[in-house]
Amino acid sequence: MYIHPTRPEELDTAMALYDHARAYMRQNGNDRQWTGGYPSRETVAEDIARGQSYLCRAEDGTPLAVFCFTVGEEPAYRKIYDGAWLNEEPYAVIHRLGVSSHRGGVCSFCIRWCYAQHPNLRVDTHRVNRPMQGCLKKNGFTCCGIVYLADGSERLAYQLP
Repeated sequence: MYIHPTRPEELDTAMALYDHARAYMRQNGNDRQWTGGYPSRETVAEDIARGQSYLCRAEDGTPLAVFCFTVGEEPAYRKIYDGAWLNEEPYAVIHRLGVSSHRGGVCSFCIRWCYAQHPNLRVDTHRVNRPMQGCLKKNGFTCCGIVYLADGSERLAYQLP
């Protein structure tokens, strides 16, 4: 597997990966996250334009996952409830990790790649997103508490220092 920045001409590929990830969420009891067409085509195009969208591909080039990776402060992470961050050092954030393949290890591969770019990661996920929670725990993340997104939605907050 390898990871590269998503190119503008790969927007349809990224959207197809997100469509598959949404379907997988629904099949696994998560009907509350990524509703209303989230992430939108405009959001993903913005991620690409900012150089924050990445594709994970199999050795043969088959797209396996897409995610947004940013270094810097996430406004929703300024306040954490029912817990605390493990440190207040500069961090990077993984958002919108969508895996299309049930091939084992794709989520972990993406997380390890992000950690190699910046060894202090934060991520949030919905309380009902058990597959993502499992991947985070498997990769050494600690659940630190609860954060609230700009729209007021609650998310479990994780960190890997």
